[in-house]
Amino acid sequence: MAATHNLVRIDEVTKITPFTNSTTSFHLPLTYFDTFWILTPPVERLFFYEVAHLTSEIFNLTILPKLKHSLSLTLFHYLPLAGHLTWPSEAEKPAIYYSPNDGVSVTVAVSNADFNILASDGIREAAEFRPLTPQLFISEDKAEAVAIQITLFPNEGFSIGISFHHVVADGKSSTTFMKAWAYLCKLKATEKNPCLLSPDLTPSFDRTVIKDTKGLDIVYLKSMLAAIGSDSSRSLKHDFSAGLVNQNNLVRATFKLTREDINNLRYKVLSINGNQYEVGQSKQLHLSTFVLSLSYAYVCMVKANGEEASTNVVFGFPANCRTRLDPPVPVNYIGNCVESLAMAAKASDFMTENGIAFVAEKLSDLIKGLEGDDIKGSKRKIVKLIRTYTQQPALVLSVARSTHFGLYESDFGWGRPKKVEIVSVDKTGAIAMSDCRDRDGGGVVQVGAVLDKLKMELFASLFVDGLK
Repeated sequence: MAATHNLVRIDEVTKITPFTNSTTSFHLPLTYFDTFWILTPPVERLFFYEVAHLTSEIFNLTILPKLKHSLSLTLFHYLPLAGHLTWPSEAEKPAIYYSPNDGVSVTVAVSNADFNILASDGIREAAEFRPLTPQLFISEDKAEAVAIQITLFPNEGFSIGISFHHVVADGKSSTTFMKAWAYLCKLKATEKNPCLLSPDLTPSFDRTVIKDTKGLDIVYLKSMLAAIGSDSSRSLKHDFSAGLVNQNNLVRATFKLTREDINNLRYKVLSINGNQYEVGQSKQLHLSTFVLSLSYAYVCMVKANGEEASTNVVFGFPANCRTRLDPPVPVNYIGNCVESLAMAAKASDFMTENGIAFVAEKLSDLIKGLEGDDIKGSKRKIVKLIRTYTQQPALVLSVARSTHFGLYESDFGWGRPKKVEIVSVDKTGAIAMSDCRDRDGGGVVQVGAVLDKLKMELFASLFVDGLK
């Protein structure tokens, strides 16, 4: 296992306010898509940018000022993200509040860790990534929406760690913000008016596009808090690490699936599916790259965990609903617009020779459930979902999904990131999935996992050998 000793020195903690600061306070209401995520840990991503021979002088005099100024310009467009998630004593639910002089906390640091090891795919200690990741301030009634850390690796490059409160933004929204920031930073060097964003990066915060005539925002909020027996029905602060293994023993690694791998997995699933039904009666499956990749990763995860055959396994994924709602929600909508889908099976179903076909069929069925009225929120759906997740004993499999978000397109002017890590999966136990940086090199999907060392070695062996 590659090892590095990550000593981080904090040089500055500052607040970046929006360019042309607004003098008007306002608040943005939450929808049921937002309140559903009240118990979810912040989404933390880490972007590594390689810049050869990067000195402290160049970083502090050129790169850092550009990053700060372009962040201010970006917040001018994404004003609510400069505010806070707040739960006033007289309000039934939280909301995003913005006041003049609000801004985003930015930490500037220097690390002595080996940049190339951290930005590699091999097995690395998960704890090494924590000092590079900003922590959101969260109290009982107030929480930061976003926090950022920019860390210099002398002579090698820099990293940008960004943490989003999940109630404020889903993966699509946080990625759009990151790409807008990169766009304005890179544009400044070539354009006279750097304040203009391209249409696809211009945000929409219009909450009226999410229809809710049944008060599902409150139903979802109360249901989620009740599910954990929360001592306070009004608290934003929760123990996100409860029930997790000792994080000091965790390692992370990244695996890639090529187009050939995906095609082979599809052929295998179709062959098994065809043998299970009479001629001409094979079940129609949704065998997208995402479904096949996730099915394979889930099978490897169950086997690596060494679960008893009778153990309940809860598995599923979050689905982007922007284009599925009627009428559709704008693709540049900033907030949450994802539906959490899940079902349960026995570990034995994953461990058979036909395990991947079984999982692919079940995930395909979940996707087919995203049609018509089934996509709409309801009390019945939230009750069923909570019941599914609270089965005991159970192994819960989830995914931090961003395979269509273009994470590697965030070029601030010094090239695309060498590596992107979803750091927060060390708290959630989720599989991390995204597009690959260099598709020309054969990689299509990047799969990340965080496990203890022995389980990771088994997972790696299962993942690699199963593709041969």
